[in-house]
Amino acid sequence: MTASGFAGLGYQIVWTQQGALWLGHEAAAVLAVVAAFFGGLALGALALGPRIERSARPRHWYAGCELLIAAWGLVLIFGMAPFSAWAARLIGEQPAPAWQWTVAFLGSFALLLPATAAMGATLPAMERLVAAEGRRSIALLYAFNTFGAVLGVLATAFWLVPEWGLARTAGLCVALNLFCAAAAWKIFPASSAVPAGGDATARGPLLRLFATGLLGIGYEVLVVRVLSQVAEDTVYTFALLLAVYLVGSALGAAAWARWLRGRATRDALLTALATTCLLGTASLWAADALKLAVTSMLPESMAGAVAGEAALAIAAFLLPTLAMGALFSQLADEANAGGAGFGRALGFNTAGAALAPLLFGVLLAPMLGPKLCLLLVAAGYLAMVARPMLAALPAGAAAALVLFAPPLAFVDLPEGGRIVSYADGAMAAVSVVEDAQGVSRLRINNRQQEGSSTSRLVDARQALLPLLLHPAPQHALFLGLGTGVTAASAAQDPTLTVDAVELLPEVIAASAHFTEQLDPAPRALHMRSADARRYVRAAGQRYDVIVSDNFHPARSGSGSLYTVEHFAAVRERLADGGLFCQWLPLHQLDLETLRSIVRSFVAVYPQGTALLASNSLATPVLGLVSHAGFDATTLRRRIETAAWPEPPADFGIEDEYALLGSFVAGPTALRAFAGDAPANTDDRPVVAYRAPRITYAPDAEPQDRLIALLGQVRITPTELTGTDSPRLAAYWSARQRYLDIGRGVRPSADVRQMLAQLQRPLLEVLHTSPDFRPAYDPLLRMAMALGPMQPTQARALLGELAQVQPARSEARQALADIAD
Repeated sequence: MTASGFAGLGYQIVWTQQGALWLGHEAAAVLAVVAAFFGGLALGALALGPRIERSARPRHWYAGCELLIAAWGLVLIFGMAPFSAWAARLIGEQPAPAWQWTVAFLGSFALLLPATAAMGATLPAMERLVAAEGRRSIALLYAFNTFGAVLGVLATAFWLVPEWGLARTAGLCVALNLFCAAAAWKIFPASSAVPAGGDATARGPLLRLFATGLLGIGYEVLVVRVLSQVAEDTVYTFALLLAVYLVGSALGAAAWARWLRGRATRDALLTALATTCLLGTASLWAADALKLAVTSMLPESMAGAVAGEAALAIAAFLLPTLAMGALFSQLADEANAGGAGFGRALGFNTAGAALAPLLFGVLLAPMLGPKLCLLLVAAGYLAMVARPMLAALPAGAAAALVLFAPPLAFVDLPEGGRIVSYADGAMAAVSVVEDAQGVSRLRINNRQQEGSSTSRLVDARQALLPLLLHPAPQHALFLGLGTGVTAASAAQDPTLTVDAVELLPEVIAASAHFTEQLDPAPRALHMRSADARRYVRAAGQRYDVIVSDNFHPARSGSGSLYTVEHFAAVRERLADGGLFCQWLPLHQLDLETLRSIVRSFVAVYPQGTALLASNSLATPVLGLVSHAGFDATTLRRRIETAAWPEPPADFGIEDEYALLGSFVAGPTALRAFAGDAPANTDDRPVVAYRAPRITYAPDAEPQDRLIALLGQVRITPTELTGTDSPRLAAYWSARQRYLDIGRGVRPSADVRQMLAQLQRPLLEVLHTSPDFRPAYDPLLRMAMALGPMQPTQARALLGELAQVQPARSEARQALADIAD
């Protein structure tokens, strides 16, 4: 039973990861796969349990079920990918929410049904086998099966999938099922006496089993949903939460079998469960403080960060799940005493559990908020207590929390800040926060910053750079929205039609706060609430330019947007001569994870190149571009004739040298940088498992990571344009020197102190490349600020700027202004 439990939860982790590829989000996949799992378990237990209980050959049933699980697990190893492609097309590029969730739940249920139904029958079959030998203990069987499930969750998430990949991990689970079938065949006799049938009058216990299954998984779904705003929301976060939930359930069942059977009443267990759920809910308000207290006592490392998340899981789950495990054992015993049989007991419990993800995760949580939903769970347990006096104290505590406790919404507010908007969705909580200076920031689950009102320059450059590299784009696609400024800036071009795809409708709504500041408002921007992977596969439209947002690689489901398979699907969506640009957040990526992403990209685009969105050292953003071979004359004409209301020069792209000067790596350098790093694929999602490590424990400052990267890549003008260009090579040399200077700058509000640090170095940069405007502009601004205080020094600096760049008029005009 331990081995069977290991395999069952190993499958669940694998199938959840695979389900995210067509459902679009790991949270959605968790809800759909959990519902499908419990639905199949319920159907198997209800349909097959009574037949097994009446059978004289329970060994055949058990071994047959394990063989069926193994066979269907093998089928899914080869069949999951084509099913995912078909399901993505069935859902469509922009489905209505009702249709999307219907296909998600029913599709997952149908896909997994042969295996999950057989899983639902294994526990009743094993119960019959040990009962025939006089060693009957439903609770101990449940405990050992659940203990195996804990091992399966932890081993799969922390070792097997990162090292082996999904298919080989599923193959191990297949082998474990075969082992279980063979072991049962060897250990147990071929036949056993059929027990006398009961009177099947256990309607009350069965209904309570259904209700407790619904409430128990509802509690799990809601707690996971809340803690995603406090924990880092990675694959490891979910594994830890699930493991603690299972450990508590197993210990509760074992404790009932060892100490509580015949001593604890049903009412006492229900009251204890309601009370512990209230305590677990109360711990959520202190989750931030608890996590900080644990991590502050440990060295900064992934192990320390994981320990902090484990503490959150223990506080929220351990006591409630102990009571859940004991209560399930009690109710199953009552059902058996009433003649219902263990199969029906398990079936009713898992049927309720199958309904919970849809009811609590999709419907109630967005409607009522997590706080009220969690208190409804506790109230549900109290409603089943037969003696009201027992329930009085926890009922009073629940009422107090309803009236006086704040919402379970975590939004970090800066001093003097305010919440502009907050929305709880089915998959995430989305907030817009404004600080005392009026700077607004968009956050998902309070952990992931999606941009701010001060990042318009860089956000717009992430649209303009790839669009200007195409000679005449007419239709562009943006995957991921964030604040919406990138896509909206592109859509300000009246000659361009722009589609923007965003998974979370709450992000689309929140983006209006940022895009309404654009003048004029974009006219040809079409917002589409859809999954980016699915949209790319299902859409019929081809695009001249596709720009993919810099998704946080460690967050739920984002790693699948950096796979070989996704990059290949994007290539099929490009029109002839089309260009694809994948932005990457270097401040959220370690170089080893970056190598895997680059390896995946060049596997599809062997002539790929790389550029920087800006010269930022704090938040460097790298762009992978699908090809090289640009014509400088065409690019100059493209910049000069651009139809945006603000010219590209306002965004630091004044000519072809500023545009081509953004590149940092050519095809040869990118392939060399990738080396033999493992490619990120749908089967081996190395990014999803490797990227969280830098989230938990950063290995370097972003600026150091950027400089290290630039030291390992290179580019030549010939690679990029097909011709030699000393002027472009000088621009790249100037940029490298500029970034080196930036690492040593000590920011100061005093312009004289800044000039003391920067005047000579930046003038040297300009002597290397007079085209390098990022060195010219700050010196010009500082000279103008210095004019009223020290006009002589200001005139001297402006004179040097005018000599270095005689074609520009700004320095000469500033000199005239100071003279006046």
